[in-house]
Amino acid sequence: MKKIITIAALGASALALAACAESKQEEQVEAQAEDVREAGEQTADQMEDRADTLDQTVDGVDSNAEQNLENKADAVRDSTEAKADALEEKADNLPQ
Repeated sequence: MKKIITIAALGASALALAACAESKQEEQVEAQAEDVREAGEQTADQMEDRADTLDQTVDGVDSNAEQNLENKADAVRDSTEAKADALEEKADNLPQ
């Protein structure tokens, strides 16, 4: 009787693991989402680095040009984050 219960439990565990496994397509879409996120972060970082060079005065106040470029960098971050989130949502909804 113990062997039957053990075998049944192992079978149930294997099914549970199979249900949690991601498909190859889902993994690819999630990798694409991560690539989008990283590229957006890199672009925004470069924009902020450029913005820092636009205001040479050390007075604790950003120049308009610096602030405008930092705002654009924030928009890039927000946009690419939204794209990456949409890709992850798409991946989650793919058939197994």
